[in-house]
Amino acid sequence: MNTRKSPESLRSHRWLGVEDLRSFGHRSRLRQMGYDADDWKGKPVIAILNTWSDINACHAHFKARAEDVKRGILQAGGFPVEIPCMSLSEPFQKPSTMLYRNLLAMEAEENLRSYPIDGAVLMGGCDKTTPGLVMGAISMGLPFIYIPAGPMLRGNWRGEQLGSGSDAWKYWDEKRAGNISDADWAEIEGGIARSFGTCMVMGTAATMMIIAEALGLSLPGASTIPAADASHPRMCAASGRRIVDMVWEDMTPDKVLSPASFDNAIKVHMAVGGSTNAIIHVIAMARRAGIALSIERFDQLSREVPVIANIRPSGKYLMEDMFYAGGLPGLMSEIKGKLDGGAMTVNGRSLGDNIATAKVWLKEVILPVDKAIYAEGATAILKGNLAPRGCVMKPAAAEPRLRQHRGKAIVFRDYDEMAREVEREDLDVTPDHVLVLQNAGPKGGPGMPEWGMLPIPRKLVKAGVRDMLRISDARMSGTSYGACILHVTPESFVGGPLALVKTGDEIEVDVKGRRIHLGVSDEELAKRRSQWQPLPPRYERGFGRMYQEHVGQADDGCDFEFLEAGSTVPEPEIH
Repeated sequence: MNTRKSPESLRSHRWLGVEDLRSFGHRSRLRQMGYDADDWKGKPVIAILNTWSDINACHAHFKARAEDVKRGILQAGGFPVEIPCMSLSEPFQKPSTMLYRNLLAMEAEENLRSYPIDGAVLMGGCDKTTPGLVMGAISMGLPFIYIPAGPMLRGNWRGEQLGSGSDAWKYWDEKRAGNISDADWAEIEGGIARSFGTCMVMGTAATMMIIAEALGLSLPGASTIPAADASHPRMCAASGRRIVDMVWEDMTPDKVLSPASFDNAIKVHMAVGGSTNAIIHVIAMARRAGIALSIERFDQLSREVPVIANIRPSGKYLMEDMFYAGGLPGLMSEIKGKLDGGAMTVNGRSLGDNIATAKVWLKEVILPVDKAIYAEGATAILKGNLAPRGCVMKPAAAEPRLRQHRGKAIVFRDYDEMAREVEREDLDVTPDHVLVLQNAGPKGGPGMPEWGMLPIPRKLVKAGVRDMLRISDARMSGTSYGACILHVTPESFVGGPLALVKTGDEIEVDVKGRRIHLGVSDEELAKRRSQWQPLPPRYERGFGRMYQEHVGQADDGCDFEFLEAGSTVPEPEIH
């Protein structure tokens, strides 16, 4: 039975194919731009949602890549229209790109709804652009394919390979300790980012691009192609060709995304040693698709899948090496017994079919399961009286001694206090102390900034200390490392138990037992709660106010409650 759509059933037909005054206006404006009827008549209109901007180095090549996508769309008989979207440049945008992820999701959804669009190509990569675009496209429900920006080339300094983010933190501590000079630091600054593309460690950008592919939303192998490699523009054109067929096939997101595909993505996340940020984004994407997903599912699957990608910050190599080693298909072939091979993907084939012939070429980069970097997966979910709804840790990136630890807290009420105090030479701190940062969560940050990798106090850095236990309701960069416990929920700004911690309190962490405990009696906590005073809202107007009033907690994906699946939005009237 032929299930392909007809030209008259295209969504864009209502704008362009009807003989009335309104359609006359639409077509005349297309002619105004130099198009003719042969450009659009009977063809799917494909939106290219492009997050290129002059302030986003990760996407610096997207201006050219959009032309490759258009080439593919035209080759397949579609009509491409490029629509710019918020760029969300991770290094520059303050206070946090997380504050604006939901705004990008709203923009993507409304762009697709309000224009004569039949299908979409999503161009993202820099941390929050991937989930933002995907969330909006899922909610709109049109066929879409995701194009990852790809990682930048390896960094280099004096013969050493540098990884953006991870080595910045590493050498900054060496500079603080007085072990490298200002001239050394300047050389590192010039060598750590050598091309356009995202961070080339397993940070949030690489993790989310990989998760998108594991979900089946991009072409096989797309997520690990270096941005500067000639394979990248070829992949862009191929994606443009494929989206046209997806429209004719009516391959909407609900035909691709399933509980099985999200389980696959979580298992892949564990195997690559992915960013802790992925937990928030994957929950948000799943709930947009109407799939119930909790942080507990991450912990369950974490116990089943080891870390086998030997990529920084958990391992030794960089994303360029992973590409040469066989990319994501190669890695998935190593854990294929743990994946649901029947999950559908946007190329019209199952995940199992896509990886049937995949191999690993560099076994020191993608390790066999029996030689894993870490026996369990990338993340652990801890619970206890300090985090009743959970918190997140990346054990593989922490010193082993800190996976089971008890120490006294040093509490910072906000980021400014923390940044000031850790530089004090007379700070009363030892390597066994537990640094605690409050008021850095979704509402408290605001926008849950990446403050969770609290700096090691200067006096300890000088003494050679490079890791200690740190706890906050913030996030941390996926390029970060160390014994950082993040996403403490509920956050302190709304009165979660983290708000009640005082300097000198004892905190115990047991990663194997998935436990975090504040050594304060229930009676004392009740007394402190009665004395707790909330801080005033951070914003009084604009999107910031909307964010504060509607953002959920980390375990809910930090989405707005009115954007989750369930309610429908009517198609626009065309009058």
